[in-house]
Amino acid sequence: MSTSLVRFGVLGAARIAPAALLKPAATSAEASVEVVAARDRSRATEFAARHGIPSVAATYQDVCEDPSVDAVYIPLPNSLHAEWTLNALDAGKHVLCEKPFTSNADEAEAVAAAADQAAARSGLVVMEAFHYRYHPLGHRMHEIVHSGELGRLRHVEAWLCAPIPNKSDIRYQAGLSGGAMMDMGAYVVHWARLLGGEEPSVSSATATHHGPDIDRAMRAELQFPSGHTATVHCSMWSRSLLHLSARATGDDGELRVFNPIAPQTVSWLTVRSGGGRRTEFPSRRPTYAYQLDAFCDAVLRDGPVLTPPSDSVATMKVIDATYRAAGMRPRGT
Repeated sequence: MSTSLVRFGVLGAARIAPAALLKPAATSAEASVEVVAARDRSRATEFAARHGIPSVAATYQDVCEDPSVDAVYIPLPNSLHAEWTLNALDAGKHVLCEKPFTSNADEAEAVAAAADQAAARSGLVVMEAFHYRYHPLGHRMHEIVHSGELGRLRHVEAWLCAPIPNKSDIRYQAGLSGGAMMDMGAYVVHWARLLGGEEPSVSSATATHHGPDIDRAMRAELQFPSGHTATVHCSMWSRSLLHLSARATGDDGELRVFNPIAPQTVSWLTVRSGGGRRTEFPSRRPTYAYQLDAFCDAVLRDGPVLTPPSDSVATMKVIDATYRAAGMRPRGT
Protein backbone atom coordinates (compact mmCIF):
# COMPACT_ATOMS: atom_id res chain seq x y z
CA MET A 1 0.00 0.00 0.00
CA SER A 2 0.96 3.64 -0.27
CA THR A 3 2.98 4.73 2.76
CA SER A 4 1.12 8.03 2.96
CA LEU A 5 -2.43 7.26 1.81
CA VAL A 6 -5.15 4.81 2.84
CA ARG A 7 -7.23 3.88 -0.19
CA PHE A 8 -10.75 2.73 0.68
CA GLY A 9 -13.26 0.47 -0.98
CA VAL A 10 -16.89 0.75 0.18
CA LEU A 11 -19.29 -2.17 0.51
CA GLY A 12 -22.80 -0.89 -0.13
CA ALA A 13 -24.30 2.44 -1.15
CA ALA A 14 -25.45 3.08 2.40
CA ARG A 15 -26.97 6.32 3.65
CA ILE A 16 -24.36 6.60 6.39
CA ALA A 17 -21.38 6.37 4.01
CA PRO A 18 -21.23 10.01 2.84
CA ALA A 19 -21.09 11.45 6.37
CA ALA A 20 -19.05 8.63 7.87
CA LEU A 21 -16.36 8.31 5.22
CA LEU A 22 -16.83 10.11 1.91
CA LYS A 23 -16.98 13.70 3.18
CA PRO A 24 -14.10 13.42 5.66
CA ALA A 25 -11.99 11.55 3.09
CA ALA A 26 -12.56 14.36 0.59
CA THR A 27 -10.69 16.77 2.84
CA SER A 28 -8.12 14.32 4.21
CA ALA A 29 -4.52 14.24 3.03
CA GLU A 30 -4.26 10.59 4.08
CA ALA A 31 -7.41 8.96 2.71
CA SER A 32 -9.15 8.42 -0.60
CA VAL A 33 -12.18 6.41 -1.69
CA GLU A 34 -11.44 4.41 -4.83
CA VAL A 35 -14.29 1.98 -5.45
CA VAL A 36 -17.80 1.05 -4.34
CA ALA A 37 -20.05 -1.96 -4.90
CA ALA A 38 -23.72 -2.50 -4.11
CA ARG A 39 -26.21 -5.33 -4.52
CA ASP A 40 -27.63 -3.40 -7.48
CA ARG A 41 -24.84 -2.24 -9.79
CA SER A 42 -26.94 0.60 -11.17
CA ARG A 43 -27.35 1.92 -7.65
CA ALA A 44 -23.61 1.70 -7.09
CA THR A 45 -23.00 3.53 -10.38
CA GLU A 46 -25.37 6.34 -9.42
CA PHE A 47 -23.84 6.53 -5.93
CA ALA A 48 -20.32 6.71 -7.35
CA ALA A 49 -21.26 9.47 -9.79
CA ARG A 50 -22.95 11.51 -7.07
CA HIS A 51 -20.01 11.25 -4.68
CA GLY A 52 -17.07 11.31 -7.06
CA ILE A 53 -15.94 7.71 -6.52
CA PRO A 54 -13.81 6.78 -9.52
CA SER A 55 -14.66 3.08 -9.85
CA VAL A 56 -17.61 0.70 -9.45
CA ALA A 57 -17.08 -3.00 -8.75
CA ALA A 58 -19.47 -5.78 -9.66
CA THR A 59 -19.46 -7.46 -6.22
CA TYR A 60 -18.40 -6.90 -2.66
CA GLN A 61 -15.76 -9.58 -3.10
CA ASP A 62 -14.32 -7.69 -6.05
CA VAL A 63 -13.85 -4.68 -3.75
CA CYS A 64 -12.08 -6.82 -1.18
CA GLU A 65 -9.73 -8.25 -3.79
CA ASP A 66 -9.08 -4.98 -5.63
CA PRO A 67 -5.31 -4.29 -5.58
CA SER A 68 -5.97 -0.54 -5.50
CA VAL A 69 -7.75 -0.91 -2.14
CA ASP A 70 -5.94 -0.88 1.21
CA ALA A 71 -8.97 -0.75 3.54
CA VAL A 72 -12.61 -1.80 3.32
CA TYR A 73 -15.41 0.26 4.88
CA ILE A 74 -18.45 -1.86 5.83
CA PRO A 75 -21.77 -0.01 6.30
CA LEU A 76 -23.85 -3.07 5.40
CA PRO A 77 -26.83 -4.40 7.42
CA ASN A 78 -25.77 -5.76 10.81
CA SER A 79 -26.23 -9.37 9.77
CA LEU A 80 -23.48 -9.02 7.15
CA HIS A 81 -20.80 -7.34 9.27
CA ALA A 82 -19.05 -10.51 10.45
CA GLU A 83 -19.03 -12.19 7.04
CA TRP A 84 -17.55 -9.23 5.19
CA THR A 85 -15.06 -8.29 7.87
CA LEU A 86 -13.71 -11.83 7.63
CA ASN A 87 -13.68 -11.71 3.82
CA ALA A 88 -11.84 -8.39 3.84
CA LEU A 89 -9.24 -9.72 6.28
CA ASP A 90 -8.80 -12.85 4.16
CA ALA A 91 -8.10 -10.55 1.22
CA GLY A 92 -5.44 -8.71 3.23
CA LYS A 93 -7.38 -5.49 3.82
CA HIS A 94 -7.74 -3.25 6.84
CA VAL A 95 -11.35 -2.87 8.02
CA LEU A 96 -13.48 0.00 9.30
CA CYS A 97 -16.79 -1.65 10.23
CA GLU A 98 -19.93 0.18 11.28
CA LYS A 99 -21.41 -0.61 14.64
CA PRO A 100 -22.67 -2.94 15.91
CA PHE A 101 -19.61 -5.00 15.07
CA THR A 102 -21.54 -8.22 14.50
CA SER A 103 -24.96 -9.79 15.13
CA ASN A 104 -23.98 -11.29 18.49
CA ALA A 105 -21.09 -11.95 20.85
CA ASP A 106 -20.20 -15.36 19.41
CA GLU A 107 -19.72 -13.79 15.98
CA ALA A 108 -17.73 -10.95 17.54
CA GLU A 109 -15.38 -13.38 19.25
CA ALA A 110 -14.81 -15.29 15.99
CA VAL A 111 -14.06 -12.07 14.10
CA ALA A 112 -11.83 -10.79 16.92
CA ALA A 113 -9.79 -14.00 16.80
CA ALA A 114 -9.36 -13.62 13.03
CA ALA A 115 -8.45 -9.95 13.47
CA ASP A 116 -5.80 -10.83 16.06
CA GLN A 117 -4.27 -13.34 13.66
CA ALA A 118 -4.34 -10.85 10.79
CA ALA A 119 -2.73 -8.17 12.97
CA ALA A 120 0.05 -10.51 14.05
CA ARG A 121 0.59 -11.84 10.53
CA SER A 122 0.45 -8.66 8.48
CA GLY A 123 -0.37 -5.71 10.73
CA LEU A 124 -3.97 -5.35 9.60
CA VAL A 125 -6.15 -2.87 11.52
CA VAL A 126 -9.78 -3.55 12.44
CA MET A 127 -11.79 -0.71 13.97
CA GLU A 128 -15.45 -0.58 14.95
CA ALA A 129 -16.88 2.77 13.85
CA PHE A 130 -17.91 4.23 17.20
CA HIS A 131 -17.03 7.64 15.82
CA TYR A 132 -17.93 9.58 18.98
CA ARG A 133 -15.06 7.87 20.83
CA TYR A 134 -12.47 9.62 18.67
CA HIS A 135 -13.88 13.12 19.19
CA PRO A 136 -12.38 15.29 21.96
CA LEU A 137 -15.75 15.15 23.71
CA GLY A 138 -15.45 11.38 24.06
CA HIS A 139 -11.98 11.79 25.53
CA ARG A 140 -13.22 14.53 27.89
CA MET A 141 -16.16 12.45 29.15
CA HIS A 142 -13.80 9.64 30.05
CA GLU A 143 -11.19 11.97 31.53
CA ILE A 144 -13.58 13.77 33.88
CA VAL A 145 -15.17 10.64 35.32
CA HIS A 146 -11.88 8.79 35.79
CA SER A 147 -9.93 11.78 37.12
CA GLY A 148 -11.65 11.41 40.49
CA GLU A 149 -13.26 14.84 40.24
CA LEU A 150 -16.72 13.34 40.82
CA GLY A 151 -15.53 11.18 43.69
CA ARG A 152 -16.51 7.55 43.85
CA LEU A 153 -18.74 6.74 40.89
CA ARG A 154 -22.27 5.70 41.83
CA HIS A 155 -24.42 5.64 38.72
CA VAL A 156 -24.28 6.17 34.97
CA GLU A 157 -27.32 6.82 32.80
CA ALA A 158 -27.44 7.08 29.03
CA TRP A 159 -30.19 7.81 26.53
CA LEU A 160 -30.28 7.58 22.75
CA CYS A 161 -33.82 7.90 21.51
CA ALA A 162 -34.49 9.09 17.97
CA PRO A 163 -37.53 8.44 15.77
CA ILE A 164 -37.31 6.04 12.84
CA PRO A 165 -40.92 6.09 11.59
CA ASN A 166 -40.27 4.10 8.40
CA LYS A 167 -41.12 0.56 9.47
CA SER A 168 -39.57 -0.85 6.28
CA ASP A 169 -36.15 0.40 7.45
CA ILE A 170 -33.60 -2.40 7.86
CA ARG A 171 -33.50 -1.67 11.59
CA TYR A 172 -37.00 -3.14 11.87
CA GLN A 173 -36.00 -6.39 10.13
CA ALA A 174 -35.12 -9.31 12.40
CA GLY A 175 -33.41 -11.21 9.58
CA LEU A 176 -30.94 -8.36 9.20
CA SER A 177 -30.22 -8.31 12.96
CA GLY A 178 -32.26 -5.18 13.52
CA GLY A 179 -33.72 -3.72 16.69
CA ALA A 180 -33.32 -0.64 18.85
CA MET A 181 -30.74 -2.35 21.04
CA MET A 182 -28.62 -3.17 18.00
CA ASP A 183 -28.73 0.39 16.69
CA MET A 184 -29.15 3.06 19.36
CA GLY A 185 -28.46 0.53 22.11
CA ALA A 186 -24.93 -0.10 20.93
CA TYR A 187 -24.12 3.54 21.70
CA VAL A 188 -25.68 3.72 25.15
CA VAL A 189 -23.98 0.47 26.17
CA HIS A 190 -20.69 1.87 24.90
CA TRP A 191 -21.19 5.11 26.84
CA ALA A 192 -22.00 3.14 29.98
CA ARG A 193 -18.89 1.00 29.56
CA LEU A 194 -16.71 4.05 28.84
CA LEU A 195 -17.87 5.95 31.91
CA GLY A 196 -18.32 2.90 34.13
CA GLY A 197 -14.74 1.82 33.52
CA GLU A 198 -15.52 -1.88 33.96
CA GLU A 199 -17.47 -4.60 32.19
CA PRO A 200 -21.04 -4.76 33.53
CA SER A 201 -23.56 -7.53 33.92
CA VAL A 202 -27.21 -7.00 33.04
CA SER A 203 -29.55 -7.02 36.04
CA SER A 204 -32.82 -6.57 34.15
CA ALA A 205 -34.17 -5.33 30.85
CA THR A 206 -37.54 -4.37 29.41
CA ALA A 207 -38.33 -4.24 25.71
CA THR A 208 -41.09 -2.45 23.84
CA HIS A 209 -41.87 -4.60 20.83
CA HIS A 210 -42.50 -4.08 17.15
CA GLY A 211 -43.68 -7.58 16.42
CA PRO A 212 -42.35 -10.58 18.34
CA ASP A 213 -38.68 -10.36 17.32
CA ILE A 214 -37.93 -6.64 17.07
CA ASP A 215 -37.48 -4.24 19.97
CA ARG A 216 -38.41 -0.69 19.07
CA ALA A 217 -37.29 0.45 22.52
CA MET A 218 -35.27 -1.05 25.35
CA ARG A 219 -34.30 -0.16 28.91
CA ALA A 220 -31.65 -2.11 30.80
CA GLU A 221 -30.17 -1.99 34.29
CA LEU A 222 -26.46 -2.77 34.53
CA GLN A 223 -24.27 -3.71 37.49
CA PHE A 224 -20.51 -3.09 37.60
CA PRO A 225 -18.13 -5.24 39.67
CA SER A 226 -17.08 -2.33 41.92
CA GLY A 227 -20.67 -1.66 42.96
CA HIS A 228 -21.75 1.24 40.77
CA THR A 229 -24.68 0.81 38.40
CA ALA A 230 -25.98 2.07 35.07
CA THR A 231 -29.30 2.49 33.31
CA VAL A 232 -29.42 2.61 29.52
CA HIS A 233 -32.37 3.70 27.39
CA CYS A 234 -32.71 3.43 23.63
CA SER A 235 -35.56 3.67 21.19
CA MET A 236 -36.32 4.13 17.54
CA TRP A 237 -40.02 4.66 18.19
CA SER A 238 -41.42 5.47 21.63
CA ARG A 239 -42.85 8.27 23.75
CA SER A 240 -39.32 9.62 24.15
CA LEU A 241 -38.96 10.76 20.55
CA LEU A 242 -35.62 12.54 20.91
CA HIS A 243 -33.32 12.18 23.89
CA LEU A 244 -29.53 12.26 23.44
CA SER A 245 -27.58 12.48 26.67
CA ALA A 246 -25.36 10.81 29.23
CA ARG A 247 -24.91 11.37 32.95
CA ALA A 248 -22.41 10.13 35.52
CA THR A 249 -23.04 10.68 39.24
CA GLY A 250 -20.44 10.28 41.95
CA ASP A 251 -20.20 10.99 45.66
CA ASP A 252 -18.71 14.43 45.00
CA GLY A 253 -20.30 15.60 41.79
CA GLU A 254 -22.04 14.94 38.51
CA LEU A 255 -21.25 15.07 34.80
CA ARG A 256 -24.00 15.68 32.25
CA VAL A 257 -23.42 15.54 28.51
CA PHE A 258 -25.94 16.69 25.94
CA ASN A 259 -25.63 15.00 22.54
CA PRO A 260 -22.45 12.93 22.92
CA ILE A 261 -23.16 11.23 19.59
CA ALA A 262 -22.95 14.26 17.28
CA PRO A 263 -21.20 17.20 18.96
CA GLN A 264 -20.65 18.74 15.52
CA THR A 265 -24.30 19.85 15.58
CA VAL A 266 -24.86 21.16 19.10
CA SER A 267 -23.46 19.76 22.33
CA TRP A 268 -22.14 20.66 25.74
CA LEU A 269 -21.11 19.09 28.99
CA THR A 270 -21.67 20.41 32.49
CA VAL A 271 -19.80 19.41 35.61
CA ARG A 272 -20.97 20.03 39.15
CA SER A 273 -18.24 19.41 41.71
CA GLY A 274 -16.44 21.07 44.60
CA GLY A 275 -19.32 23.43 45.22
CA GLY A 276 -19.10 24.86 41.71
CA ARG A 277 -20.52 24.30 38.25
CA ARG A 278 -18.97 24.75 34.81
CA THR A 279 -19.99 24.19 31.22
CA GLU A 280 -17.66 23.12 28.43
CA PHE A 281 -18.42 23.26 24.70
CA PRO A 282 -16.67 20.72 22.49
CA SER A 283 -15.11 21.04 19.06
CA ARG A 284 -17.58 21.36 16.17
CA ARG A 285 -15.35 19.33 13.88
CA PRO A 286 -17.24 16.17 12.90
CA THR A 287 -16.75 12.98 14.89
CA TYR A 288 -16.27 11.14 11.61
CA ALA A 289 -13.29 13.31 10.68
CA TYR A 290 -11.58 12.46 13.96
CA GLN A 291 -12.40 8.78 13.41
CA LEU A 292 -10.88 8.79 9.93
CA ASP A 293 -7.77 10.53 11.27
CA ALA A 294 -7.40 7.82 13.91
CA PHE A 295 -7.95 5.00 11.42
CA CYS A 296 -5.33 6.39 9.04
CA ASP A 297 -2.93 6.93 11.93
CA ALA A 298 -3.39 3.30 12.98
CA VAL A 299 -2.84 2.00 9.44
CA LEU A 300 0.04 4.28 8.46
CA ARG A 301 1.85 4.76 11.77
CA ASP A 302 0.59 2.03 14.11
CA GLY A 303 -1.41 4.59 16.12
CA PRO A 304 -3.84 3.54 18.86
CA VAL A 305 -7.26 2.03 18.13
CA LEU A 306 -9.76 2.93 20.85
CA THR A 307 -12.50 0.64 19.50
CA PRO A 308 -10.68 -2.61 18.60
CA PRO A 309 -12.39 -6.01 18.21
CA SER A 310 -11.80 -6.87 21.88
CA ASP A 311 -13.86 -3.82 22.83
CA SER A 312 -16.52 -4.88 20.34
CA VAL A 313 -16.78 -8.30 21.96
CA ALA A 314 -17.43 -6.68 25.34
CA THR A 315 -20.19 -4.48 23.90
CA MET A 316 -21.86 -7.39 22.12
CA LYS A 317 -21.85 -9.45 25.31
CA VAL A 318 -23.87 -6.73 27.05
CA ILE A 319 -26.26 -6.44 24.10
CA ASP A 320 -26.82 -10.22 24.03
CA ALA A 321 -27.38 -10.30 27.79
CA THR A 322 -29.87 -7.43 27.49
CA TYR A 323 -31.91 -9.33 24.93
CA ARG A 324 -31.93 -12.42 27.11
CA ALA A 325 -32.93 -10.42 30.19
CA ALA A 326 -35.82 -8.93 28.19
CA GLY A 327 -37.01 -12.40 27.18
CA MET A 328 -35.76 -12.10 23.60
CA ARG A 329 -33.16 -13.99 21.59
CA PRO A 330 -29.86 -12.35 20.73
CA ARG A 331 -29.72 -11.42 17.07
CA GLY A 332 -28.62 -14.07 14.59
CA THR A 333 -29.29 -16.96 16.98
